[in-house]
Amino acid sequence: MTRRKIQINVPSLARVEGEGALHLKIEQGRIEQLQFRIYEPPRFFEQFMQGRHYTEVPDIVARICGICPVAYQVSAVNALESLFALETTPWISNMRRLLYCGEWIQSHSLHIHLLALPDYFAEETVLGLAAKEPELVRRGFAIQEAGNRLIRFLGGRSVHPVGIQVGGFHHAPAVSEARSLLSFLEDTLPQAEALLEYLAGMALPEQNQAFTSVTLAHQEYPIEQGELISSTGLRLQPEQYESHFKELQSPHSTALWSLLDGQDYLVGPLARLNLNQAVLPAFLQRHLQRLGNPFPSQNMFHSMLARGVEICLALYEAITILREYQPDTPALELQVKAGVGCGWSEAPRGLLWHRYRVDSEGLIQEAKIVPPTSQNQARIEQDLRHSLHQFGLDHSTEALRLHSEKVIRNYDPCISCATHFLKMSVERQG
Repeated sequence: MTRRKIQINVPSLARVEGEGALHLKIEQGRIEQLQFRIYEPPRFFEQFMQGRHYTEVPDIVARICGICPVAYQVSAVNALESLFALETTPWISNMRRLLYCGEWIQSHSLHIHLLALPDYFAEETVLGLAAKEPELVRRGFAIQEAGNRLIRFLGGRSVHPVGIQVGGFHHAPAVSEARSLLSFLEDTLPQAEALLEYLAGMALPEQNQAFTSVTLAHQEYPIEQGELISSTGLRLQPEQYESHFKELQSPHSTALWSLLDGQDYLVGPLARLNLNQAVLPAFLQRHLQRLGNPFPSQNMFHSMLARGVEICLALYEAITILREYQPDTPALELQVKAGVGCGWSEAPRGLLWHRYRVDSEGLIQEAKIVPPTSQNQARIEQDLRHSLHQFGLDHSTEALRLHSEKVIRNYDPCISCATHFLKMSVERQG
């Protein structure tokens, strides 16, 4: 009998945010070693926020990620406003949801068109996809532009926006700006609905597996606030997060792993939709039923369809808010007090939790941030093992590599966000 021994090294994963790698070792038809390696250098954001004034935090954390800066800003202000016992006005809450909708739209559209879809057309990049499906790519960029305009409306600019402050916003845009933006979004929603129909018609691998979904939940679809729930029945407030979720370091990753009561779990669009489908707007529920609604789903390849659903949701939410838009007092005064504040929100890639310890002068003494990609790392490795066995280990090395990359891209990992810690030991002599 011929014994087959395969060793695959993908030294640098393409079409993901940041720098990561995969090591896969197969011996005699079994996976002997599988490592999703994150080797991007740590970035020390939690360290260099220490000693900075709380008012600087929203602009500092926005620099952690060029794709989801709003998520970092909103989780940070949620944590600090919780500490300062500040209740925001309905106007501020609505504007934060509106700004966040822009981030979901641009991030999801970028992932679908530039990162994921080329896999399904045997193309390496979006340029090859554009040659085969130019209208598909043009529509994707138009949808992404809607997200960018939304972020500029309240954030001042689409990359690393600067509009949010603890207590509200720095300014309230004029009605004329809102009307112009509303018209563009109303023209974009039908394109997003067409994208959803396109995604629902794609032939995707049927690979169901068991996993725990973790998401926020609220009276409306969770974006900027909510309580944490899981498919196992867990319900938590932000300050209870560390009682169930623990971070640990893996030797092959510069990013921390996060486990829920010792087990891997899923955050992100599929987890959100699995547990929050009942609060989708009626028009979107009708769309899903007509398209053969697969949710709740245990197939990670449905993640791209979940992103399509959330693009439509975010556009609908933004249009609804903008139709009633009137400027109001953009920010509230607050009273600084010492203590610890925790907050979270739903980044495009999933739950994003922050904790800050602040002194009586408003200076940050300690910061802790748990991004979605850290929370999905253990799940990605479990998924790869399961999915590769279902795909079949007898495939060529190139086919195994492509399938593995496709599985990883289902999670839209943001490796740059996840690398925030380095275990360091120092030996001193003399």
